[in-house]
Amino acid sequence: MISLKVALLQMSSAGMNQEANLNIGETTCRLAHQMGADIALFPEMWNIGYTPCPQAPDARRNWLDSAVGPDDLFVAHFQALARELDLAIVLTTLEWWPDAPRDSACLIDRHGQIVLTYAKVHTCDFDFEAECTPGEDFYVCDLDTTQGSVKVGVMICYDREFPESARILMLKGAELILTPNACTLDAPRLTQFRTRAFENMLGVAMANYPYPQQNGHSVAYDGVAFNEKGAAVDPLIVEAGDSEGIYLASFNLERLRDFRKREIWGNAFRKPHAYSRLISEEVLEPFVRPQARR
Repeated sequence: MISLKVALLQMSSAGMNQEANLNIGETTCRLAHQMGADIALFPEMWNIGYTPCPQAPDARRNWLDSAVGPDDLFVAHFQALARELDLAIVLTTLEWWPDAPRDSACLIDRHGQIVLTYAKVHTCDFDFEAECTPGEDFYVCDLDTTQGSVKVGVMICYDREFPESARILMLKGAELILTPNACTLDAPRLTQFRTRAFENMLGVAMANYPYPQQNGHSVAYDGVAFNEKGAAVDPLIVEAGDSEGIYLASFNLERLRDFRKREIWGNAFRKPHAYSRLISEEVLEPFVRPQARR
């Protein structure tokens, strides 16, 4: 059995104190490594603990200046840590970008190389994320792990509330979607996330902040919905409570790949010619929102 272990890092941040977040993150990654993790997954915008952008001009400037790029020490530190621990790390940051920063995640492989950088496409433009530059696309890479190569995609928080996000990652070959998060995970949102795994026949894993910053409930679902005899199986791998902790999700890649070869969801029976409206820019009532960006 090829068992790929993803550590959901449900940890409290130190807010805008990036040095403290670096130290908390390193300690947590070391613990995840000791638990046997192949991948460590941070919650959203870890370098500043998903601190909202203030309105006061000086505070807003300080927030904007907290953005980090791929060559900054914050990122380089986790690259070195990944190499030392032989551990892939999904590091999340307010990423420096021309004009306005991005809400981003970089996937660092176990050799310390950044193999994928993803910027949140569905920014929460009704909130402070309107200060961020939205991403333009979704990406999948071949991640080399100690369990072999796995095709991994990333989406961030609000992205998972749009079925198109996970669908395009599946169409690009993803077997596993890693999802940093920073919002309340209630029953409807957990059901959404579970559905993303089912309808695309892939594994999903999400890391959230614990209470009181958010409500925890970091979670992982298998993409296998039925066993070889056709009986339904529970896709839940792990669901955290609201407290701090490292929650390990083990994905049986052999079983998942076998399921994807024989079952009817995913891409086999889709009818793309009927979906042209999905890429229309037009927005009709009652969904018109003045804050929305295209």
